[in-house]
Amino acid sequence: MTPTLVRHHRYTDSSAPVDAGTRARDWAEIQERMLAPLYEAVYERLEVGTATRMLSLGCGSGLALLIAASRGARVTGVDTDRERLALARERLAPDPGQDAGPGRTGPRARLADRVPATAPDGEAPYNLLTAFQPIGCAAGDSEGLAPALASAVPLAVRGATVVLTGWGPPERCATAPVLRVAARLTESARAPRSGSGWRPTLRDDLEEVAARAGLKPDGSGRVSCPFGYADVDSAVRGLLSTGLFDTAIRATDRTQVEKEVAEALHPHLRPDGTVWMPNVFRYLVCVT
Repeated sequence: MTPTLVRHHRYTDSSAPVDAGTRARDWAEIQERMLAPLYEAVYERLEVGTATRMLSLGCGSGLALLIAASRGARVTGVDTDRERLALARERLAPDPGQDAGPGRTGPRARLADRVPATAPDGEAPYNLLTAFQPIGCAAGDSEGLAPALASAVPLAVRGATVVLTGWGPPERCATAPVLRVAARLTESARAPRSGSGWRPTLRDDLEEVAARAGLKPDGSGRVSCPFGYADVDSAVRGLLSTGLFDTAIRATDRTQVEKEVAEALHPHLRPDGTVWMPNVFRYLVCVT
């Protein structure tokens, strides 16, 4: 699966606040699919299928879960964003009149706003843990991952596979200069540095998280994930739905952030009005 150019979206009033539901839908309809090549590459490498029992941390609106479930995996997703989680429930609800497929019983997926205390009743422990929300481009963006992994690892079998993901080197990510807008606006407003400002990706970001969680690295890979949008407006909405510009919005206002992000996108604007930004993402395979 590859990212597609998404359809045109536009706010009715650019100065009006965006509610959480609208932002979650922007993520689901515009931005989340940009990471589909990453999900596919990981699942292909790990041969995800009917024997897979996966727990996904930060599952968003469920695209990675949906792809894994289509390969036959039993999936559980966790996300603290209630709006994204509601969209995941819509996506993963069983189709009326259809069963779970050959050899499958019960719900297509389980979803929760926190790591479950135990593995699902009557089922074997998880053998795959994933954290597909990429780290490495915002200050402090890995702080919550190690505690989440500490809660999740006891639910997995001994020797289970854990996958961590992050942004690739800035020089390989065309989106990096656009993300720098957040840091610049935050610093210019002299707002407190609080976790969503851009920072350069460090080579060992994923390894440091693995070490803090007591995981043993067992391989890694890089995946091309170009960000493609139908127009600048869709690109702005998609990028702002990531949460990476939240600190800048609080420091200034959404209208200014939208304007400066749009300006930063101009080098990536193609003659037909579409926006195209090649990026590389990295994944680290670990074992418990």
